[in-house]
Amino acid sequence: MHTRVRFPSPAPHSLSAYQIPIKVIKLPEVTFLNDVSSVPLQQCLRNQQTAFKNFFEGRAKYPVFKSKKHRQSAEFTYRAFSYRDGELKLAKCDKPLNIKWSQALPADPTTVTVSKDQAGRYVVSCLCEFEPTLLPVTDKKVGIDVGIKDLFVTSDGFKSGNPRHTAQHAVKLAKYQRRLAKKKLGSKNRLKAKRKVARVHAKISDCRSDNLHKLSRRLVNENQVICAENLAVKNMIKNPKLAKHIADASWGEFTRQLEYKSGWSGRTYVEIGRFFPSTKRCSCCGFVKENMPLDVRSWECPECGTTHDRDVNAARNILAAGLAVLAFGENVSGDGISVSSSCSR
Repeated sequence: MHTRVRFPSPAPHSLSAYQIPIKVIKLPEVTFLNDVSSVPLQQCLRNQQTAFKNFFEGRAKYPVFKSKKHRQSAEFTYRAFSYRDGELKLAKCDKPLNIKWSQALPADPTTVTVSKDQAGRYVVSCLCEFEPTLLPVTDKKVGIDVGIKDLFVTSDGFKSGNPRHTAQHAVKLAKYQRRLAKKKLGSKNRLKAKRKVARVHAKISDCRSDNLHKLSRRLVNENQVICAENLAVKNMIKNPKLAKHIADASWGEFTRQLEYKSGWSGRTYVEIGRFFPSTKRCSCCGFVKENMPLDVRSWECPECGTTHDRDVNAARNILAAGLAVLAFGENVSGDGISVSSSCSR
């Protein structure tokens, strides 16, 4: 049984009151704190001080105690660990950690964070400083249109498809959730059932993350300029019929990976405004159709008679708008249509 210790609340706007020495915290009822290094405890106090600073300056709500049922982590600075020849040893540990490295570290870590998720897995995250390697310059440019049927469609006509990881594990997830609902609150069997549900969610998350990293890296390696649309995912996910599919596609994470990987590799990433009519605009003559329901996957332009695939046409318009932004600036207007965007090099 762990004891929760509450300290008296400080005076308003008093940050120094939270700079409590570690010796004061190591009271008789919390002697288990002596079993760990003092560095993670100091980091907790620094995080607490930052939380109260954000609260007093109006950037966050009042800090609360974090539940032990969720993700837990401990942060070690360079004084509390040693890294030699691929072996990581933490303070007050007799042996190095048994780690299965996902990749080789580019440099010696400056900070190590050990975390435990709801699935019971321990993960070590290392903070390293390194200079990214720039990729050779290429003349290829691509525009991408994200969707649900296909995760993204390029202006060249390539369709990535959508593995739908949540649907693949839906039957297994529903079975474990039914079992969890029948367990008694506070029992050990409920804890075991909850752990099984968390493992299925972790499997879905890992598969999705792996697929997004592979696709984003492929786009960055092959193209010098990548143009995408800035979507309001938080607003779109409010649709009850499409919320699960949009969340599973993870458009926000995909575009985030494209942005930072482009910056690391010397590529140019362009986001055009979400109100640009990329789907309803003809990529050949510029005609803009008034209505375009979601069930319309192909349409014929009444002006030039060109038959368009809905997603490919949108990707071509996004590419044209992104190139126009690079050539003329962040705000481009023409033919009664304005395009605003942000660029990342």
